[in-house]
Parts: sequence; structure tokens; C-alpha cells
Amino acid sequence: MGNTQVAMHKRIFLLAILLLPLLASAQKNSSTNDLQWHNAREFTIEGKGWIDTANFYDRLPGKAKKTVRGAVWGLSQDSAGMCVRFVTDATEISARWTLRKSELAMPHMAASGVSGLDLYAKENGKWQWVGAGRPKQFPTNQFVMVNSMRPGKREYCVYLPLYNGVTDVEFGIPAKAEIETAAPRPQKPIAFYGTSILQGGCASRPGMAYPAIIGRHLDWPTINLGFSGNAFSEPELAQLLAELDPAIYVLDPLPNMTEEMVKTRIEPFVKTLRQAHPQTPIVLVEHTKYTEAQFVPARYDRYTKDNAALKIAYANLRKAGLKKLTYITEENLLGEDNEATVDGTHPTDLGFMRMAGKIGPVLKKLVKQQAVEAGSFSIYE
Repeated sequence: MGNTQVAMHKRIFLLAILLLPLLASAQKNSSTNDLQWHNAREFTIEGKGWIDTANFYDRLPGKAKKTVRGAVWGLSQDSAGMCVRFVTDATEISARWTLRKSELAMPHMAASGVSGLDLYAKENGKWQWVGAGRPKQFPTNQFVMVNSMRPGKREYCVYLPLYNGVTDVEFGIPAKAEIETAAPRPQKPIAFYGTSILQGGCASRPGMAYPAIIGRHLDWPTINLGFSGNAFSEPELAQLLAELDPAIYVLDPLPNMTEEMVKTRIEPFVKTLRQAHPQTPIVLVEHTKYTEAQFVPARYDRYTKDNAALKIAYANLRKAGLKKLTYITEENLLGEDNEATVDGTHPTDLGFMRMAGKIGPVLKKLVKQQAVEAGSFSIYE
């Protein structure tokens, strides 16, 4: 064999080595070429409080642009708390979604939580995590959330990004599989209002924000109206929330409010909701403890003064004759080991599980009667 032939064979050999990973990838993803795609809007969408939104996946109605602060309006375009429910016998589920913002992640929060999707299946009456859609680029991502599943027809729930918005969401399943919308749940949703913590910072996945955890454990729809850094309890927000008709209002805005704001805004906010909904339970949640507060006096003063002001507001509301008010203290919301946040403020998944573990049972008691009447109550564990 001549030198020319030897050189040619070497080149072919090297080329084959370089192509092997690509061929393997193509084989692994070959099924995605045979998928049938379905727009998420065909299925049951939960977490929207208003129908008349400027963009389908916005959290506030279009008219709010004229009344709320610009920062709140911008954050309302994040899809936090929204989820899509459907039923399928597919053994593989892919997702394709188009993001509104190019910033996929934050320094203290992973892209999977900021801009990703989160897939759960209902098995034996309980919601179980199955897979996720991990974002890799802007604006459109496509990802196989799960494949090679055990056959069976199941109900699924896909949570949308917490700190990014979406314009389009699609799900892909094998061509021979069947898919249909899940039946809308009859219960009124639980409406949560609050800060970056409530919006989901800094959960690793959208399903780990504490309202979502509570929603799964109660098998109950929720609405997430968390506005990162901007939960100031303004009158215009109270008026908007009063337009909803939820099973419960959960108010958790204190981490964004100064002591003076708590003193002057909480009582009018609650009274606006109570005037519109005389029988709807309203839950007030204290400011979570800053986990480094035992070492930093200013941080200790901040959250303790806010909570003292909230206690006074709660007492005043009770004296004014307002009923069906519930108060949740900060004790054990994040635990006592200082291990449940990324920065002293924003919970990790551990922190969110602890918050859900304290707030969830309180909500369970408040919704139990409605759930029994609807015939769809499941035990919070």
C-alpha cells in the first residue's frame, strides 16, 4: 500500500471517529423526527387569573399596563405559576417553547428554574416528578423531557418558566400516541400575592416554587402573583386581586415592604379584598427570617420590625370586625439551621419544601370544605 493510500485511510479513520458522536446523537434523537406536535393552548391552562391578557401567557390583564408600575407590568409577563395539564399514553414527551427574554439564568438561580419547563405525572392519585425541559438558547428551545417510559395513560402537568415569559409552547409525542386535554378542576384557585420568593426565586425547577408544591399536595389549582422586588401592596394591586374569585387569598409581600409600608398599606389592602369577597379566607404570612440575621443586626431589625407591624395590622383588622383572617408566623418557615436559602433571603428547593410544609396544612384546613363539596379532596402529606 502506497503512502497516498495510507494517508487517505488515516483521514477516513479520523473522520469516522469525529462523526461517531454525531451519528449516536442522531440515532438517540431519531424519534423526535416522527413526533406529532400540539400547541399547549389546546389543553387545560391553570394559573391564569384573567382571560383578557395582552399576551396569552401574561399574569395580569392588558388593562393593568395603564395602572400598575412599569416594573410590575414587566414582571407580569413572566409565566410563573402557570401550568398545562393533559392526558396521554405517550412513552416519550418532548417540548418546544419560545422565550421572551434572552437572559436564561441569574447568578443565583439556574436556567432550569428561570427559563425551563417542569413535567409531573399523576400516579396513584399523587403528582410525581417525571422530567424537565432544560433551556439552552434564546429564543426557541426543543427538549426531550422524558422517553422510554413504562406504557400507560396518565395525566400530566407541565409548569412554565418562573422568571421568563413564553410566547409559544408545544408538546411533541410519538405519532401513534394519543393526547387529550385534562378536565378542568372544579375548585376555585388559591391566589398568592407576594415577592421574588413567592414568584419562585431561587427554585431549581418551576415546580419547586412553594405555591406549586402546595398546589400538587392539595391537588388544587393556584395562581402565582409574585412580583420580584416589587410587592409593595399598592391600592391598584388590591383592586386587581379583588377582581379574582379565589378559594383563598394568601398575602406574602413583606420581604419587599418597609416597616412604614406595612403600617400604612396592609390594612387597606385587606379591606379592599374583604369588601369584594366577604366570605373568602385571607391569609397573612410574616416576613421569612433572614438566615444570617443572628450575625447581622440590621437584617434582624428589618424582618422583626416588619413582622411586628404586621401583627398590629392583623389585630386592627380583627378589631374592625373582619373575619376569616389567618396569620402565619415566620417560625420554621425556613427551618432553624440556616441551610435553606442561596443568599440568606431566597429559598433553595429545601427552603420551598419547608415553606410549603408549614403553609400547606393551614390552607388544607381552609379549603377542605370546598374540596369535599367538589369531591376532589386529596390529603396533604
